[in-house]
Amino acid sequence: MSTELDRQALILYATETGTAQEVADRVARECRRVHIQSRVISMDAYPAEDLLTETLVIFIVSTTGSGAEPRSMTVFWKKLLVSNLPPDLLEDVHFTVFGLGDTAYEKFCWPAKRLTRRLEGLGAFKLCECAEGDEQHILGIDGAFEPWLRTLSNALLELMPLSPGLHIIPSGQTPSARVSLKTYSDHQLTLNDPLEYDNEYHSATVKCNTRITSQDWHQDVRHIELEFEDDIEYSPGDVALLHPIVNEDEVESFLSQMGWGNFADDLLEINHVYTDQSLPDHLPRYSTLRSIFSRYLDFNAVPKRTFFEYICHFTSDEAEKERLTEFLSSEHADELYDYCFRVRRTIQEVLSDFRHVRVPKDYIFDVFPPLRPRQFSIASSLKKHPRSIHLCVAMVKYKTKLKIPRRGVCSMYISRLRPGHQLRIGILKGFIRLPTNNGVPIICIGPGTGVAPMRAVIEERIQTQAYDNTLYFGCRSAEKDQHYASEWQEYSADYNLTYRIACSRDGPEGVKKTYVQDLMIEDAARIWKLLDELGAYVFISGSSNKMPAAVKAALRHAVMTCGSRSEEEAFQYTLELEKNMRLIEECWS
Repeated sequence: MSTELDRQALILYATETGTAQEVADRVARECRRVHIQSRVISMDAYPAEDLLTETLVIFIVSTTGSGAEPRSMTVFWKKLLVSNLPPDLLEDVHFTVFGLGDTAYEKFCWPAKRLTRRLEGLGAFKLCECAEGDEQHILGIDGAFEPWLRTLSNALLELMPLSPGLHIIPSGQTPSARVSLKTYSDHQLTLNDPLEYDNEYHSATVKCNTRITSQDWHQDVRHIELEFEDDIEYSPGDVALLHPIVNEDEVESFLSQMGWGNFADDLLEINHVYTDQSLPDHLPRYSTLRSIFSRYLDFNAVPKRTFFEYICHFTSDEAEKERLTEFLSSEHADELYDYCFRVRRTIQEVLSDFRHVRVPKDYIFDVFPPLRPRQFSIASSLKKHPRSIHLCVAMVKYKTKLKIPRRGVCSMYISRLRPGHQLRIGILKGFIRLPTNNGVPIICIGPGTGVAPMRAVIEERIQTQAYDNTLYFGCRSAEKDQHYASEWQEYSADYNLTYRIACSRDGPEGVKKTYVQDLMIEDAARIWKLLDELGAYVFISGSSNKMPAAVKAALRHAVMTCGSRSEEEAFQYTLELEKNMRLIEECWS
């Protein structure tokens, strides 16, 4: 029989965009359902040496780049990799791992796979089989997560049987709200914005926000320059964090739709009741519904299955409840996919269809996902632009079968920024590491807005008098969306930049389109010489769709045809490049 003290679990998560944190919250709710008390902690806030004191650890690990661990996992992971750790170090620890990934990437869920192997190598005992969620599944990561969660729950009960008098909380019961909201009547209270006091963020002023694609082009791409009073620090490949703010009219429309308009400006005290459930970053203790839905909760997101689970509890209409129950059944998974995920229907639009749903105010942080900061690769070198950050950002706008075009919340926010606007910007370390020897060549591949970190890299190299630089850039039209064309031409003329551009839509009708990988195949002999004789570094940035894999295939082609290696040897050659940090990807889905 287990005591209350024994019935504890540690849930460690590593996330890049917040999804793993949301999954960790769901695992914690399941633990609570079987009367296990859990602590939910980000890996960067947990000392790896403390694992020795744990008996049960559940890891939730996302994937970033192309098979890299999230930045929040790096320090923890390096400590686990110390070579002289004894093989029985974690023999008293039970564990399991759930990985989050996307099979559009070559190295699907690699951080989770590697973590599992390392924990077993240190003697930890696997509580239940680990699992991997795939964003390409019709249910997204839930396709693997929900079966795994049931397996985990059974394994937990086997490891820690319920004490007499305790009963499993029924799965259909509405979970308790993570906060309680109380109207606060002290009008003398001074409201503080936690973001303003976060030393990891810096105050920036917008210097310019300029469209760099042709006015008649379908995509709006912006060049943005931000100036800082602080002596900020960043390196090529680093990432800027930006917190969007939702348009006032959109917030007003949403609050009215929810029936909250008349008290949207009442001051509320936010009490965090269940600390095993996360709250949005920089959420103040006191706020209003208007402020919460402007800055902290996202009603424009495409809802996940947990959203439908909650609103099923909160509708008073039996027909709506029946429809929502169908959506959540495995037999009707394709209907939910077609209704919501395929067409990118937003939470606000779903609530317009299910008009009898009344979300209790205490549940807003359970029903609505956090409005998370967005990450943008920095497109400038600090050496060339001191106290400044440049960004190259595509405005997200696209059509689905729904009448209203889909638009990104952060894109809408960025499009409204004007010179003089002030905002807070965070900086995250990226994956790119430049060679310490300026004589070593670099090869940059950055189609579309993937050129942003490549601009930072090339500026940095030129500032340090490192001139052996090659850039492969891809776009659709040389006249319409060739970002920073005049700069590349100047660097080619004055600083020896080898600039190769593939314009996929400029060729004659019926002729095969040209992409960056096609140019690389043409340049196989030169690429092989740069790699093998001169020790070149290769940096890839852009969409994770098919480009990174095609670029790596072009590299292997150079190794095979010009280096006289077999296909397997070429594969091992590129793996060695990655291992030695000479082949680095900074890609996104």
